[in-house]
Amino acid sequence: MNTHLLMIEDDHRLAQMVAEYLGHNGLQVAHQADGTSGLAQLQSPDTGSLPDLVILDLMLPDIDGLEVCRRIRALPGPAAQVPVLMLTAKGDPMDRIIGLELGADDYLPKPFEPRELLARIRAILRRRGDGGTQPAGQSLRFGSLEIDRDARTVTVGGQVADLTSYQFDLLVTLAERAGRVLTRDQIMEAVRGRELEAFDRSIDVHMGRIRAAIEADPKSPKRILTVRGVGYVFAKQQD
Repeated sequence: MNTHLLMIEDDHRLAQMVAEYLGHNGLQVAHQADGTSGLAQLQSPDTGSLPDLVILDLMLPDIDGLEVCRRIRALPGPAAQVPVLMLTAKGDPMDRIIGLELGADDYLPKPFEPRELLARIRAILRRRGDGGTQPAGQSLRFGSLEIDRDARTVTVGGQVADLTSYQFDLLVTLAERAGRVLTRDQIMEAVRGRELEAFDRSIDVHMGRIRAAIEADPKSPKRILTVRGVGYVFAKQQD
């Protein structure tokens, strides 16, 4: 099955280079040069099907990438769940944090090596495609919280929790190791296959989003607990 990507990037030369490189590696790239056109394609895809992933530049001529990301997550139906890989300016961690808070699955600072872009894309698609490493048909239950690994859905008291694909994988990683304290590096290694960069706080941002989705009171969490100076632990006993 062919993998189709949508790249929203105003730098035509960069977009062409990326499309050629990814094309040689079996990924087809459609290109839109501004946020409005990119959103329009997501809402009315030419091929009749949604892209498998969106590569989204932060700096666009009409709508900035952060707003585009927010609008993607607000789209109706499956379009809101399309993974987003955001391209950000090097040395600007605040934009990365905001992007993750708005629902981006990953980020890559410019300038970047095409090989790293390909590796990030494959990691996101692999997480989305394999549904984790657990046997099919198994759900994780913790009180009113249910994690369905087959459907890749999370419900709390029967209500669906809104999580990105990456946040779902983070939650599964913690839930499978309930009661065990995990460092940020251990979590990142389990989900992304690489260690955190120095001062990378993306895990904390995602944890905040997950807590907002599954905790009765995110400011006083009972499911995902912070172990100061170490990392996080998923509580075995819950409501």
